[in-house]
Amino acid sequence: MTYQSSLLKLLSERDYIHQTTDADGLDALAAKDTVTGYVGFDATAPSLHVGSLVQIMLLRRLQQAGHKPIVLMGGGTTKVGDPSGKDESRQLLTHEAIQGNIASIRKVFERFLDFDGPNAAIMVDNDAWLSGLAYLDLLREVGPHFTVNRMLTFDSVKLRLDREQPLTFLEFNYMILQAYDFRELYQRHGCRLQMGGSDQWGNIVNGIELTRRMGADEELFGVTTPLITTADGKKMGKTAAGAVWLNADQLSPYDYWQFWRNTADADVVKFLKLFTDISLEEIEKLSKLQGAEINQAKIALANATTAMLHGEEAAKTAEETARKTFEEGASDDNLPSIASNGSISVLDALTGLGFCASNGEAKRKIKEGAVKLDDKPVSDPQLLIAVAGAPAKLSLGKKKHGLLLP
Repeated sequence: MTYQSSLLKLLSERDYIHQTTDADGLDALAAKDTVTGYVGFDATAPSLHVGSLVQIMLLRRLQQAGHKPIVLMGGGTTKVGDPSGKDESRQLLTHEAIQGNIASIRKVFERFLDFDGPNAAIMVDNDAWLSGLAYLDLLREVGPHFTVNRMLTFDSVKLRLDREQPLTFLEFNYMILQAYDFRELYQRHGCRLQMGGSDQWGNIVNGIELTRRMGADEELFGVTTPLITTADGKKMGKTAAGAVWLNADQLSPYDYWQFWRNTADADVVKFLKLFTDISLEEIEKLSKLQGAEINQAKIALANATTAMLHGEEAAKTAEETARKTFEEGASDDNLPSIASNGSISVLDALTGLGFCASNGEAKRKIKEGAVKLDDKPVSDPQLLIAVAGAPAKLSLGKKKHGLLLP
């Protein structure tokens, strides 16, 4: 499809678009006017992880095309819990814990979005309106616009019911509250676009319909991105060692760089389009690299993503650390590390560094001959490593290296 607006052209060329409620209408609006759009994020942890990055980049693209992004933090909806993609209820957090998470998460958005200027991004918290709602007023005002029949067809509900997993009434209300968010953002900020992952399609359509029924006299729009999976079919951001966090205090810049450097050959071009500002012309050149030369494209990906999140200096340091470690066999202070307090078991070291998700996996890696201590193979899973004076280097395969500190 040929688009007229810079927004839809940008999203299309970089493969962000999965579904749109009215592509022609949104294209026409974006070509002549500034569009305010939002994406919602949970505040269940102090950091988002890389699985949320495509949505963060979607807001960045919106702003790059001259439009206004809204980061909607779910301070209110986090108190309920989104059932989408979940087999069980989430642990409920206190108000104080949720607000602490939002403050921590904001630091990441300040790296990706400009909060000053004519189309400055804003961050809002839906707790500002949801916590003040009176229950009977909500039922009277919003309830008539929802049918249980329709709500039962939503994937987030069907998944839990089909698997005979409990779905609490609290969680069942989540889709109502999320739809109400769109209405509030439309009234407060003139927001006419909601964006999200493909699993949010039903919720987005719900929000558009509710806002229209409650008095919106302008057309509203929705855009979803495809589910981002790796070449082996796994969900983006899921690794054996756990989530790839965006906050530096949750995951070091070096480990973040390594995550992108380890991208599968088949995913490099896709990730360059989605997660970097590298031009499409340059990506086209990188896509032609073959054999060992494709590592140049992976390094470009790792440098660009790390610089965007942690800064140019952090990216340069990570690349140099990797070069020294892999090409020269040297240790570097920027490698991930764990305190040994004089000694540490090899299993605790492997799991503590995040190289393995469990002791069982660590034992298997040792048995496979993939673990080395100071470049010498480790064969005993019961090994107690004594660390005195200088740090020891522990390696898993050719790409994972860490320091055991005295």
